[in-house]
Amino acid sequence: MSPDSGSPPDSGSPRAILFDADGHDRTITFSREVAASLAEDQLLWIDADRASADGVMDRLAVSLDLDGEGLERILATTGRARLVRTSRHLHLTIQSLEGSDGRDAPIRRELDIIAGHNVVVTIHEGPVAAINRYQDGLTGETRLGAASAADLMSSLVDEVINGYFQVIEQIEREIDRLDGLALRGADDDDLLSAIVEVRRRIGAVRRTIAPHREALAAMARPEMRVEETIGQPWPGLGERLERVLDAIDGLRDALLGTFDLHMARAAHRANDVMKTLTLLSAVLLPSALVAGIMGMNFPMPLFDNPDNFTIVLLSMIMLAVLILGIARWRHWI
Repeated sequence: MSPDSGSPPDSGSPRAILFDADGHDRTITFSREVAASLAEDQLLWIDADRASADGVMDRLAVSLDLDGEGLERILATTGRARLVRTSRHLHLTIQSLEGSDGRDAPIRRELDIIAGHNVVVTIHEGPVAAINRYQDGLTGETRLGAASAADLMSSLVDEVINGYFQVIEQIEREIDRLDGLALRGADDDDLLSAIVEVRRRIGAVRRTIAPHREALAAMARPEMRVEETIGQPWPGLGERLERVLDAIDGLRDALLGTFDLHMARAAHRANDVMKTLTLLSAVLLPSALVAGIMGMNFPMPLFDNPDNFTIVLLSMIMLAVLILGIARWRHWI
């Protein structure tokens, strides 16, 4: 998005975008006066990083009429999703997951979204890819000024859920890579270690996402329809989250398939070893039998002729060749 340039933000000020239904979206300098003078066809989005600006949290709390308890909720890191509803605000805490480069675990960021009358505030520590993706998708002028604060909150949450799907796709690619290694017969220890690592990553992702059920279900309750100042959040967020959890369960099944493929490959290698040992035993057994008979300690004219040793040795070789020929003819080797 390239909003009209209003007054440039002051150093240390949070990023603020004013959406106007008349098509005059612009970046502004955030202040309490701006938040108090919003028209009904305007929507203000404030995005702040806890670590990048001193005093931002206090200024936001004063501008949004947040009490001390509300400010404490913003500053606290819970590690879980939650929804707090007051008479003037909706405060949603969610966990953002973003895929990282390579095969590392996904990056986790806690994101606070506060919706008030025509104002939405997002607060986080460090960059959140979902916030950047949403802003990049706002090209040209928009009609977001006519939307409610709950609408913008729902859109931001939906973008976070899109990040979950990206993490799932990254794990799917890793499972496909492991499938290829299993088919090629990679080293057992390396492959099993990789499978265990992916299994742990899937479990960590699910444990992060599953608690969001309660918070997003609360956003779809019937009493949310009577929120005149904030609006009604999108009820479909809960269904989107369920699809994410279903996809994660699919990852578990796919990884089990990879393990089964690895075990089948290991069993196939064991069968090859047993077949080789069995064939070797079949080749050597007749020779061992002949050598045992010829080694018996009793007098016979056969043992008086030294040339018979060559005949016995040739007989052993012919028996071995015959057995190998039969195995080749029957496609045992």
